[in-house]
Amino acid sequence: PPPPPLFQAEDGIRDKQICLVGSEMCLRDRGGLLIVLMGAVSAATIARGFVGYLDILIEVPDTIAITLLVIILAAIAIWGIVESVRIAALVTVIELLGLGLVLAVAGDSLFSIPERLPELIPPMDPVIWQGILFGAFLAFYAFVGFEDMVNVAEEVRNPAHNVPLAILIALGVTTLLYAAVSLTAVMTVAPQQLAASDAPLATVYQQASGSKPVTLSIISIFAVVNGALIQIIMGSRILYGMSRQGWLPTPFGHVWRKTQTPATATIATAGVVLVLALWLPLVTLAKSTIFLVLFIFSLINLSLLRIKWREPHPQGVRPVPQWVPAGGIVASLWPVSYTHLRAHETGSGISYAVFCLKRGGGGGG
Repeated sequence: PPPPPLFQAEDGIRDKQICLVGSEMCLRDRGGLLIVLMGAVSAATIARGFVGYLDILIEVPDTIAITLLVIILAAIAIWGIVESVRIAALVTVIELLGLGLVLAVAGDSLFSIPERLPELIPPMDPVIWQGILFGAFLAFYAFVGFEDMVNVAEEVRNPAHNVPLAILIALGVTTLLYAAVSLTAVMTVAPQQLAASDAPLATVYQQASGSKPVTLSIISIFAVVNGALIQIIMGSRILYGMSRQGWLPTPFGHVWRKTQTPATATIATAGVVLVLALWLPLVTLAKSTIFLVLFIFSLINLSLLRIKWREPHPQGVRPVPQWVPAGGIVASLWPVSYTHLRAHETGSGISYAVFCLKRGGGGGG
């Protein structure tokens, strides 16, 4: 018989003492499909963003560029999990160099913050503040992906301690880096010009340096490719795990003997990514991703409340007050309702798709 796959997604973290349940994150089958769909929409958003930076280097029709990108990413994901992780780690270093390049070229603008501070303080106008909240809603997309760490938690030593710590450290460092880059951007280029740009960081670099942003565009292409690759890997592993649990059809659990990767699940995930990237515009994809993430987060917090009500004092677990998951539910759902997005249409379509997949796949309730 073939050796076991390098990545057993269905194993997850099945430590009953810490109440974590693998890749589905306590959401079972329907929640798992929502997470897969969120990853696919996120990867489609990234694929759309890829075109903006590619056009700086070479003009290629959007359809051809997106199709080739998704095919290449699917091939890398099928190639092997070790190879995929190595590529992702290398590209992450390249991403950091790109952001460092932006700060090095345009960072001097940060010294003008004290004298330009009045420009950064918005007036108490409800319309303006609604726009700010809407922008914050879209900016939440920049933090999508940190939760994917839990999908490789079974390969981490002492995951109950190290995984939460890693997520918090990554969020903290990234927030500081995002804040520095964002401030640099708005202090260098007018917000209206940034909003109209298909490659905003390239615009910042060009205006600050006066030269064509070829190097930064190449780095940005690597960066967006990295994000899409991680989402395809994450989605395929969850489909694989759900199939092995009997919640999805058997073909999704097939492992290609040559590479020991779930090829069928990877192709299916990449196919969804391709359809979404070719079908929907960039902003719509970003909105849908954020809506799905916040909805899933609300389900996770609701699950935590249910666990606390059912077992208030589990052994070996550091408990948190009930207001923590309750606050998480409010914080997750409030932005969606306040910004008046048409997310309910996306949610209705997603719910129907998940229902149909569930009916076709059989399995648990």
